[in-house]
Parts: sequence; structure tokens; C-alpha cells
Amino acid sequence: METLLDPKTDSAILPGAVDCDVHPAQPSMKALMPYLDDYLAEQVVDRGIEALHSVHYPPNAPITCRDDWRADGGGTLAGMQKHLFDGMGVGTAILNPLLGLQILMEQDMAASFARGLNDYTRAEWLDRDPRLRASIVVPQQDPEQAAEEIERLAGERRFVQVLMLVMGEMPLGKRYHWPIYKAAEKHGLPVAIHAGSMYRHPTTGVGWSSFHAQDYVANGVNFQTTLTSLITEGVFSVHPNLKVVMSESGVTWLPAYLWRLDKYWQGLRMLIPWVDRLPREIVASNIRFTLQPVDAPPDGETLARVMEHLGSEELLLFSTDYPHWQFDGAGAVPDGLSESQIRKMMIDNPRATYARLEG
Repeated sequence: METLLDPKTDSAILPGAVDCDVHPAQPSMKALMPYLDDYLAEQVVDRGIEALHSVHYPPNAPITCRDDWRADGGGTLAGMQKHLFDGMGVGTAILNPLLGLQILMEQDMAASFARGLNDYTRAEWLDRDPRLRASIVVPQQDPEQAAEEIERLAGERRFVQVLMLVMGEMPLGKRYHWPIYKAAEKHGLPVAIHAGSMYRHPTTGVGWSSFHAQDYVANGVNFQTTLTSLITEGVFSVHPNLKVVMSESGVTWLPAYLWRLDKYWQGLRMLIPWVDRLPREIVASNIRFTLQPVDAPPDGETLARVMEHLGSEELLLFSTDYPHWQFDGAGAVPDGLSESQIRKMMIDNPRATYARLEG
């Protein structure tokens, strides 16, 4: 399969490329306070939360930013402008804030934090660089309030998708979550399901793990579980125009997974009659996968074979996962992708997935 450019050079990124998974540095509680309602701001002070830098990753955690960028503004707006836009030539970047509000047990507090975080993102990021777009962060703890937050921001076209975590209180295909999907479909917003957990249950199917390495790898398995849930529970039968973006899910597992799911659907379809077509057809029409971190071997020939097994050039969306440690830097485009795949991944597929990019 013909490849385009040497992946070790940043020239592999095409002009106008859309980066579909970028992470802004999370605001300190002090910076977030002006965007919280009065009651929550008072609670933050009374509970001593204002001293926290973030309720997610601590600022010096190694996985939050590449070491060579940490001292050079990595994750800040200035750093993103320098490294991603000017340095690599990305044309548009979609922000996926990972504040960690989904882990809170108090539903109303989570919803208030979501509103404050989204308003902060709009004022401190979107208003300061026209090349930025963002996800609507919603409280998965309360799908009704999540739908309300989607409705609140639906008129702001710089918010181009809804953000959820892959591991929650229950499988994401359950009807409990359907108010989120209904609101997203109504406004033409894809739902991005990102690696991460609400930590209501063990991150593995056999109990709590001992090490971060196990927790990290478990994300991949849970993306498969989530995809099965979305398809078999009938989300796309009820919401046929809904697009779901799997962010940091990997993609090389997909061919074997779909072969297995198609096989069992054919044998057990009488149990889920609302799934009236092959799962692989649903994936082709409704599911997309971000590129980075690439779960592929280093040789391009093997990756090229995997791409052939996927059977479609419409599934991949370009991403860098900036500025996390997994980020491949100037080598964000792996060897093994054809010229047409790179064009579709960077330009055509994102614009087909995110209708608001055209607005």
C-alpha cells in the first residue's frame, strides 16, 4: 500500500487538518471559581476544594504532558498555539477537557461543575483562538441534567460534540443514558466516548487491578464492551443519525472484534430483533475512531494490512492526543497509511462527522 510521507516529519500533517482529540491544561479551582454559580463556589471554599489544582490528574503527573513540553507551556493555550498550530500545522483542534467531574458522587455538584467548566472553556479558550472547537462536558451521573447542558449550549456552534467517559456506572448502551443521545442527535452533535472511568466499579471484569498498567490496558477492553452495548441495546436503531466517536480507543482490535460480533449476531439475532443489520454496517455508518495513541506495531506493512481489514477509509479521525505523554510528536501520522487514507482521516472524515466545522 502506498504511503504518503515520512512519518518522522511534521510535514505529514496536511494544511487544514482537524485534530479531533486535544487536551487543554485543566484549570485550578481558583481559576474556575468565577465560572461557578454562587452556591457551588461557596461549597468549594467551605470544603477546602479551592486549594486543589484539579480534581483529575495532579499537575506533575507524568502522563499529563510530555516531559519536553512541560516546561514549554504544554497544554496551555500558548503552548498549544506554539506546538500544535504553528509547529505542526494543525488547522483546527477539538478540545476534550478532562477535569474529572464525572467521578463526583453528588449529581448536582457534578452538573454545576460541568456548566462552569464549559463556560470556562468558552471564555478562556474558544474566545481566544478561532482555530479551537470544544466538547460539551456533561455529568454522566445524571443524564437528564446532561441533556439540559446540551440544550443550554446547543446554540453555540463552537461546541461540536458531547464528551463522556468509556467506563461508567453501567454500560453506555443502557436506556438510562438515552436522554443524552436524544439531545445530541437532535442538535447534530456526535458523542465522543473517551478513555477514562467514573470508578464506580473495577476497571476490569475480574476485579480491581494492582497497577496503573492494568488500568490503562483495561480501557481497550472496555471500548469493545461499550461498542457491543451501544449496538445490541439498540441505540442506533432509535437514534439512527447519532454519530459516536471512540477517543483513545485504539483501532487495530476492530477487525477481529467485528468478525466475532457479526457471527454471534447472525446466530442470536432473534434475541435483539431491533438490530436489523450487521454490526459492521452499523460501525461503518455511525462509529468513528481517533488515531492517537496508535495501537499498532512500528512497521508500516503490518498497519497497512490492518487498514485493509477495516474495510473502510471513513472510520479514522486524525488526532494527536496533545499534550499527553503517549503523543508521538512529529510522528503523529504512522507509516502504513495510504495517501487517500491520510487525506480522509485529516480533512474529509472530520468534516463529515462534525457538521459544525462547516459553520
